[in-house]
Amino acid sequence: MLSGDLLHVLDLSKRYGAYWALQGATFTVRAGEILGLIGPNGSGKTTLFGCMAGVTPATSGSVVAGSQSIEPERRKELLYFLPEGVHPWPRQSVEWVLRFVAGLHGARARQRDDVVAALALEPLFGARLHELSKGEHRRVMLAVGLLTPQPLLMLDEPFDGLDLRQTRDAMRVLRDHASTGRTLFLSIHQLTDAARICDRLVLLSGGRIAGEGTLDELRTNAKLAEGGVEEVFLALT
Repeated sequence: MLSGDLLHVLDLSKRYGAYWALQGATFTVRAGEILGLIGPNGSGKTTLFGCMAGVTPATSGSVVAGSQSIEPERRKELLYFLPEGVHPWPRQSVEWVLRFVAGLHGARARQRDDVVAALALEPLFGARLHELSKGEHRRVMLAVGLLTPQPLLMLDEPFDGLDLRQTRDAMRVLRDHASTGRTLFLSIHQLTDAARICDRLVLLSGGRIAGEGTLDELRTNAKLAEGGVEEVFLALT
């Protein structure tokens, strides 16, 4: 359900000494869409997410909602960012974590139970987070993100560690979640996964935005009559 622009990222940049990890990133996030941030490892995806969320201090640039620039310390009101590889509450059980997160954010018990069922997490309830496999832990962290209330949910590599069936199921859960009106921004390095789930794409290469739009719009920009995300990405970068 697309209903206008949620926010604009304007000239977002991050420099480490003489090295620009991110330079002049400008694009739009639309309400109710699944937006994909696409690029190879080292292209600046995690840096961009961190600067957007305000957890990594940007060298320059802004995040604008409506006509108002949102300062980094206030962005948590608008977005929830779940980084790749985060491992909170390692000694707590899966059940404890999901009940705690739901209570913290005021999620209804029905909402929590629906997320648990959709991600098949009940068999893991008794396990502590540090005992989980990479794929199991990723599913629990997806549930944590889905239980938060912010209009924008940003997930860094949400399918990392999942097998083909689990990836398909997680995509279905995320599509269902977006259909309620929430906006999802997914950082994905597997181009086939991006093509399957995203409404629009932001292409990132060498810390710079190389394109933004639907796959058809990006094909037009790349002057390609046909081709998938990989062909478009290579043509534009």
